[in-house]
Amino acid sequence: MALALARSHALLAGALVAAVLGSAPSASCAHTLPSFAQVRADFHSSETWLLDRQGQRIQRVRTDFQARRGDWTALEDISPALLHAILLTEDKRFYEHSGVDWAAVGSAAWGNLWNERTRGASTITMQLAGLLNAELRARTGGRTWRQKWRQLWSARDLEAHWSKAEILEAYVNLAPFRGELIGIDSLARNTFGKAPSGLDAREVALTAALLRAPNAPATRVAERACLILAQAQSPWGQDCRALRLYTEAALSRPAQRATSGDAPHFARYVMRGAAQPQPVQPAQPTATHDHTPPANAARVREVREVHAVREIPSSLDSRLQRHAAQVLQQQVQALTRHNVHDGAALVLDNASGEVLAWVGTSGLSRSPEVDAVLGLRQPGSTLKPFLYAQAIAQKRLTAASLLEDSPTRIPTAFGLYAPENYDQSYKGWVSVRQALGSSLNIPAVRTLRMVSPESFAQLLRALELHLPEPAGYYGYALALGGVDANLLQLTNAYRTLANGGLHSPIRTQVQPLPTTTQATHPGANAALPVTSPTLSLALSPDSRRVLDAPVAYIVGDILSDRHARLLTFGTDSALATRFWSAVKTGTSQDMRDNWAIGYTPHFTIGVWVGNADGSPMHNVSGIAGAAPVWASIAAFAHRLRPGQRPAPPPELVRLRVRYLAENTGENDRLSAAPSPALLLEAERDEWFLPGTEQAQFTLRRAPAPALAAPSGTGAGGRDPTPARPDARILEPADGTILALDPDIPPTNQMLRIASNHPAPSWWLNGQRVSGLQPGHRHWYWPPTPGRHTIELRSASGQRVIDRVRIEVRGASLKP
Repeated sequence: MALALARSHALLAGALVAAVLGSAPSASCAHTLPSFAQVRADFHSSETWLLDRQGQRIQRVRTDFQARRGDWTALEDISPALLHAILLTEDKRFYEHSGVDWAAVGSAAWGNLWNERTRGASTITMQLAGLLNAELRARTGGRTWRQKWRQLWSARDLEAHWSKAEILEAYVNLAPFRGELIGIDSLARNTFGKAPSGLDAREVALTAALLRAPNAPATRVAERACLILAQAQSPWGQDCRALRLYTEAALSRPAQRATSGDAPHFARYVMRGAAQPQPVQPAQPTATHDHTPPANAARVREVREVHAVREIPSSLDSRLQRHAAQVLQQQVQALTRHNVHDGAALVLDNASGEVLAWVGTSGLSRSPEVDAVLGLRQPGSTLKPFLYAQAIAQKRLTAASLLEDSPTRIPTAFGLYAPENYDQSYKGWVSVRQALGSSLNIPAVRTLRMVSPESFAQLLRALELHLPEPAGYYGYALALGGVDANLLQLTNAYRTLANGGLHSPIRTQVQPLPTTTQATHPGANAALPVTSPTLSLALSPDSRRVLDAPVAYIVGDILSDRHARLLTFGTDSALATRFWSAVKTGTSQDMRDNWAIGYTPHFTIGVWVGNADGSPMHNVSGIAGAAPVWASIAAFAHRLRPGQRPAPPPELVRLRVRYLAENTGENDRLSAAPSPALLLEAERDEWFLPGTEQAQFTLRRAPAPALAAPSGTGAGGRDPTPARPDARILEPADGTILALDPDIPPTNQMLRIASNHPAPSWWLNGQRVSGLQPGHRHWYWPPTPGRHTIELRSASGQRVIDRVRIEVRGASLKP
């Protein structure tokens, strides 16, 4: 009886509200609502997807941090059980009313009149009206009577213009669920890690429970979910304690990271508005800035456009991207015991400059958010090809010219500069081909003295490398990579060599090019069919010439010559590929950075291995660190493409060259048939610029003089171990000034003292150095402040063969 009376009272109250509402003018209260098509079109995910060149999603990046929205989910892609649970808990008579459940409204009105606690009267349609109109959203303390009044009118208008299916679909996509999660797709993927179509019974109940109280404590959400499961007669509703534990775990699970996929660093590079860099004019020798106001304004516009688009196409090849990431991680993992934790890889299409792969971290990095493709580091020997290119272009050297690989000391404004080879051995006279192919340091420094640091710095700036200081700041260390550069800059610089000296910016989107096009750049063989959407053969229209095509070809020919690498790397190394390739490795000072950069007829590939924090690796060279990754990526990229040797520019001259060594003396003549011992290098065909060709190179050397007059106390008046007359101290140089650092352990500040031939005896400050057997060529000494004299003497110690004086400054060190 009481229940029937209450129900009649509710119906009466609902009828009164309906009567008042029906008499109200629609124009004064109703809000003009958008159409379903407009709402769906205006919906934007808070995440943007980067697409690969085939249109497949490869990377998700969050671009809106005000709320977390997923994709718009169609009604047919949502679990039917979830829709049933939502209707059961939020709007049982959804398919019966016309936007307002008058019985529920009357019940709520009657309860408010008598201060009774009742269920809310808002239907799904009314809730959607509040979501679509910001003026109708509840504020602190709930909606006002005026807001509720307008909400009723808006719900009626929605039902008049939208279908029930459209209302329900829009509601589940716009409803707030918990915290920043908006919409069913965002909730399902961030809370349960699955699509809305795959939710199980427990997840369905939790989702429905969250609609009523999105930010309620987990225990309250679990209680409501358990009631929903019990009403549905689900077995999960029989164990509310287990459901509470599951709820607490699900709601405490951290949301997905801001990015996920296979190319996070490349996606961020694109999102920053650097999608299509403007053509860069040749840089001037003075320092430049990265951002000018016009370019910055353009990038801001690009960023806004990115945020308004849900999917952005890119030039990435997803298969190549995944392979590069996989092989890089495997190599870094294998080198972990050598204190290697980071790496990066970049692949560019030679002709268009399109980025095909961009791996910014190894997957094992201690700093995974750091993009190692853009990190500035010392490039080591990777700058040598450009140095020799400039010397050849200036006709100071040819690929056949001889350079001396021997210890040298170069006076500078900051003291003596004493470069050394990587393996601390010296090869004597070598050709430019061998000096570059085997990455010898001393010949490179001698070449820089010919070219001048100022001229070389100008070339590096034209290649868009990072040189903020004047050339004098870097000095002769430029020859060995004493400047900062990143993998992107270096790889694109090598791409300039691949394109016959034409430099152009990279691109991150596929350029519309014909399927088959005639290759127009110097060094191309002929028209090649594009058998894969990965490639294009039309040069970028904004290319500019940095090097002449014949010069670029000669350098590439050297870098592809496995015999030129023989002195340092041998013939069987990771640099040897089954297709034509030109590649160079490099290792920076203290073994902090390891590089392998090179190109094939179609791709330019760069690999860096090291540590993001700058800590040194342990005994890792370019050939053992980055080169295997480079070779694997190159092989994968060429699995469907030929790799033929580029055709030489027609103006080059090819000539057979011969290298001879001749001893001069009374009979100063060259043998008609010299023995192999007199050949400095094997005969070969060499490329020359017109007017620089030379068929024979003869090195004239004076014979060794006779030994000095007898002296000492040995048998016959001679020293038991006479010294060679040309023996001398190589290290340290005479006049060297050393500065000690008290913060560095003494064992790391040992001074190396060395001679070019086995030494009979070493003397320091007039005292014979004990503990050294005759014949020691080098030894180490813990330096102490003061002036010191180092002498190379005969075995008896009576005759001084060579002497150097040095000065040590700084606090005393106790080894």
